[in-house]
Amino acid sequence: MKIYLPLIGTLLLSACAGNYTFNSNLNGEAIDEYFKASDVTVFNEGEQPRSPYELKGLVEGESCQVGADDAPASIVEARTIARRAAADKGANAIMVKKCAVFEERTETCFSRAFCVAQAISLTNSTQQ
Repeated sequence: MKIYLPLIGTLLLSACAGNYTFNSNLNGEAIDEYFKASDVTVFNEGEQPRSPYELKGLVEGESCQVGADDAPASIVEARTIARRAAADKGANAIMVKKCAVFEERTETCFSRAFCVAQAISLTNSTQQ
């Protein structure tokens, strides 16, 4: 009996070993797209970077509250969308010029938040 117990244990453990693969619904490109805004530094209205920079162009972001039960439009979301647009232009920072929230209901939105910014590339690695 003592010889059969290790043999049975070995057979059971070897049955669990195999060539397993891992499949996920996560897409690496989608993750990169989602997080690329985090690589863009934000200079709020009136702030200027201390290092030299190159202008890449204007960018904008808009947040819309589609339904009455949805979350209200937010400046934070509008600014994040502007940061993604800046990253698409090859910028690593934005200088926010103006953000506004519009509470008036339109055909498509119950409320809207809108931000306009300049996309810039900081030439210094400190980005401040």
